[in-house]
Amino acid sequence: MDPVTLAVLSSAVGGIAQEMGTLLVRSAYSSNIKERRDCSAALFDARGRMIAQAAHVPVHLGAMYESVRVVTERGPEPGDVWVLNDPFSGGNHLPDVTLVAPLLLGDEVVGYAATRAHHSDMGGMRPGSMPADSTEIFAEGLIIPPIRLVRAGQWQADVLDLICANSRTPDLRRGDLRAQAAAAGLAQTRLTELAHRHGGSVVLESFAEVLRYGERRSRAVIASLPDGVYRVESELEGDGVDDRDIALRVAVVIAGDSMTVDFGGTSPAVRGNVNCPRAVTRSACCFALRVLLPEDVPTGDGTYAPLTVVTEPGSLVDARRPSAVVAGNVETSQRIADTVLAALRLATGADAGSAGASEAAGVSEALPAETVEISKAAVLPAPGQGTMNNLVIGGATWTYYETLGGGQGASARGPGPSGVHVGMTNTLNTPIEALELEYPLRVERYELADGTGGRGRHAGGAGLVRSVRVLEPATLSVLSDRRRHAPGGIAGGEPGAVGHNDVDGVSLPPKASRQLPAGAVVTLRTPGGGGWGPPSSGDGAAGGVAGDTDDGGGACGGGGHVVTGSDDTDLDEADGAPVDEHPLPADEV
Repeated sequence: MDPVTLAVLSSAVGGIAQEMGTLLVRSAYSSNIKERRDCSAALFDARGRMIAQAAHVPVHLGAMYESVRVVTERGPEPGDVWVLNDPFSGGNHLPDVTLVAPLLLGDEVVGYAATRAHHSDMGGMRPGSMPADSTEIFAEGLIIPPIRLVRAGQWQADVLDLICANSRTPDLRRGDLRAQAAAAGLAQTRLTELAHRHGGSVVLESFAEVLRYGERRSRAVIASLPDGVYRVESELEGDGVDDRDIALRVAVVIAGDSMTVDFGGTSPAVRGNVNCPRAVTRSACCFALRVLLPEDVPTGDGTYAPLTVVTEPGSLVDARRPSAVVAGNVETSQRIADTVLAALRLATGADAGSAGASEAAGVSEALPAETVEISKAAVLPAPGQGTMNNLVIGGATWTYYETLGGGQGASARGPGPSGVHVGMTNTLNTPIEALELEYPLRVERYELADGTGGRGRHAGGAGLVRSVRVLEPATLSVLSDRRRHAPGGIAGGEPGAVGHNDVDGVSLPPKASRQLPAGAVVTLRTPGGGGWGPPSSGDGAAGGVAGDTDDGGGACGGGGHVVTGSDDTDLDEADGAPVDEHPLPADEV
């Protein structure tokens, strides 16, 4: 296909995904979707390969291929809309509900439209379906295997009623699900119009060509990096049951134009809910790879074809039923992305001059300056806040859920922005007016936390402070990280400040659930981002002025504490560890 036609059709298909998301946001009932935009939309070809996505939530999009795959295996038919949230059968955690619908040209299924949205209550042991202390999946809410919500164009009222009956806010669930289904209908309309303008065969040819193009560009970037094994260790701060650190180990192997991420040695699955389904782990690895790529590279499954993910079944990053997983999606995914990015900084040389770079066995010197056209060595930022700061407050008939922004890491291009979402999330805040109108809550403080960004030649972004008073008895759940281990600086920059949680001045651990009396005030101070470059005597921490890293989508850097590298590309794989074989067959690459 000629480049002009490919560019036109690639943009047009991406525009369909973006318009799906816009319709979903404007039609949804819950503030979590219509205000915070905690939702995503994407298009897939007939074989379940992602061909286009909207600029939505990375942790949704990278794992959505698994939802489409399990639906295709069940024989979807024209007029169907399938619903699921089971983390062990295509989902990521129970509040994220996915709808998948076949797309037709004539009578032929040529692809799928998929939306994933965070529903603010799907039942379970606590309001908001995100308890900090769950120990099995059954306590986290209603589990929905892949089933038809719409069959041959007709809503299955019994299925919809069953889902809504298991939520504390059934009317919101009903409205949000209908908004998701409407987004799928819009995708069908727009695809039909596109085929009418350009011809159905040309549109389908563009699907395959954009996958091949994305793979070529991705392989070129990986090939520009020096071959080697880049190892980083990091941690999670407790699992909600035990407050001890949990080991996370990553080895990134660069070999020619391919990249392998091996999690051998990572902790086994834990009793609490920070366990990660494999699809979420892969999603975090895809995100880290995407950070390396130029902005004009289309994001789809072709882009991730050079990536292989190796995990140990039953480990923290490859949890199996009935492990609790609700925080794995929001917190562990962030820490995985951070840790993989820390390894990639070793590969690109972006950590040169920072603490730990001397342990990289000369890796940072292995990248000649003249080969750094695409490596982004100069712009991979220092670690950002590395957490979503999940705040859930609810009662018998209402649930408020929000993730809070913090500091982004600085880079060679400039200071990190302040008070933003980083890494695997990409949502907005809930406006105070909307929050106080909808819930029995009052926001008493909401501001940037000056001085929390790491000092450096370029300072890290500042975190923020949000204090919320409950006006009637309620249940609190907090899922957070980076409360003990600060986001590190790079290239001689200093770390950002850790975050802090409390109720009426009494400190909370990183993961905590509590009963709140009327009048209690919940305060979260979020972490700052790491600084870049050695600070001079006049360099201070971020003072609340948002910088602009121009890092290609606000992607956060990663942080680790033990880093090693070598030129040895041999990596022992754990016995029985499944290897992620990308759905694009080798004979079609």
